[in-house]
Amino acid sequence: MKQGSSLFGHLRKDLVSGLVVFLIALPLCLGIAQASNAPLFSGIVAGVIGGIVIGMLSGSHVSVAGPAAGLTAIVLTALGDLGAFDIFLCSVIVAGGIQLLLGFARAGSIANYFPSSVIEGMLAGIGLTIIIKQIPEALGYDPNNGQSPAAEDGFSFSYFTDALQHIEMGAVVIAFVGFSILILWQTKAFKKLGLIPSGLLVVLIGTLINEMFRSNGSSLFLAETHLVNLPVASNPEEFVDQFTVPNLQGFLNPKVWMTGVVIAIVASIETLLCIEATDKLDPLKRYTPTNRELKAQGLANMFSGFLGGLPMTSVIVRSSANINAGAKTKLSTIFHGVLLLVCVATIPMLLNKIPKATLAVILIFTGYKLCNPKVFKHMWKEGGVTQFIPFLATTVAVVSLDLLKGVGIGLLISIFYILRHNMRIPYFYSRNTYSNGELIKLTLAQEVSFLNKATIKNTLENLPEGSSVIIDATQTGYIDFDVLDLIREFHKTKAPEKNIKMSLIGFKDVYKIPYTDDEKEIASPFIGKPEPKEHTSGDYKELLKHLTHDSDDKGSVTKTKTN
Repeated sequence: MKQGSSLFGHLRKDLVSGLVVFLIALPLCLGIAQASNAPLFSGIVAGVIGGIVIGMLSGSHVSVAGPAAGLTAIVLTALGDLGAFDIFLCSVIVAGGIQLLLGFARAGSIANYFPSSVIEGMLAGIGLTIIIKQIPEALGYDPNNGQSPAAEDGFSFSYFTDALQHIEMGAVVIAFVGFSILILWQTKAFKKLGLIPSGLLVVLIGTLINEMFRSNGSSLFLAETHLVNLPVASNPEEFVDQFTVPNLQGFLNPKVWMTGVVIAIVASIETLLCIEATDKLDPLKRYTPTNRELKAQGLANMFSGFLGGLPMTSVIVRSSANINAGAKTKLSTIFHGVLLLVCVATIPMLLNKIPKATLAVILIFTGYKLCNPKVFKHMWKEGGVTQFIPFLATTVAVVSLDLLKGVGIGLLISIFYILRHNMRIPYFYSRNTYSNGELIKLTLAQEVSFLNKATIKNTLENLPEGSSVIIDATQTGYIDFDVLDLIREFHKTKAPEKNIKMSLIGFKDVYKIPYTDDEKEIASPFIGKPEPKEHTSGDYKELLKHLTHDSDDKGSVTKTKTN
């Protein structure tokens, strides 16, 4: 068993991490529910199921699942179209069923096709967005009227400008103390106090400071709008009544099924992206089985729909906070789900005393770790332009647009560089000039796609008359049909016209290349000759440069003779 894989192998660290994630997840669950125009309790239900059910079924050791900001717009629109929350719950069940089927269909392998530059850019973009969106909370300004700002759906500069006009000094004091604690806990002098989790200490001290302001009648005291806002049930029956049961008649509505499909696709993509990113952040570098993750997410969403919860995904903000808090196993995410259930049922009044500024401080510190300048330096130094540009574009797009659009833009730019690289190396060549002619050998690359057609066509057109040419496909695994057709046509018609002897070797039988002289027969006139007068080798750019230059020289000579 790998280090850190035992569920109870790091009990203290996992329980502390679960507590820190619980404190962060609580306002996020409520905020996403409110932003979706859904019952507040539905966000808590999704958080509980995401922690307990997905925590138990997932193969990930440190990821955390719950209601996702990326689904807010979909939920909001669906509730307007379907007209009732209990009808919408049928769509959540449908989405879960589709995710379960995708898991069995092994659709999780798509995660392997996200370039690391795009994943790193997504993390940096989310980190920057977290910082930008949590600064107003740290300053005591609530730009969303009680709704927790989402880190996955972009931002506007009004978050900054409006916050500077609505500063609460009490929140500033609490945030400053919280930042000081987090920074001090990173220094050598406070390493011995590492047993006390800095995130938990920030919450406790921030809450005590605000209570001290209240007891002293200070104007710095933060009112309810700046505190965690959890629904309070006066008795067990009232708590149970907060759960919503789906209206099964909704399954007869085609819009329910359409919404379910949309939720399943978006939630699955977002989950796979976050799982890939979380695996990169995991200090033990463990890999999550993606198909198993889709199955876990599917079952959890079905449970959430039946119990009145929102749809959920794996979420990078809570996952990265979990890792930064020292989590080693999935016990931390399970514990955070248990805490959500127990505390919401038993001590909601106590939790409602926690200032949002303390949670904002923890999130800002987490965001900084995601977009640390060292990451940008590393991507430039190690990856070069072809890795840095997709990374930077993804970062900027995630910040200015949203997670999925940002990743899509990053993927398109990465694909551009892949295609550009593919066009660069269609073949390598060796060219020897003897007293009795020229011998040119083109060794095709491992893959020759339609993007290489223009280069190969240009090369064949410029081959000198009377030369001997060998095209070697021995090391080539794939050749596009258009390129094959070009080579066959040149061998059949243009080579004889230019008195070019050709040898096509190493081509697979399936390519149906016509019989030609073998390499020895083509090279035999040059065997035993002294060293060639000229010898060049390299990639296609060098050959085309030489061939084009030779062709121009011959054209100039011909023109001079005519005059």
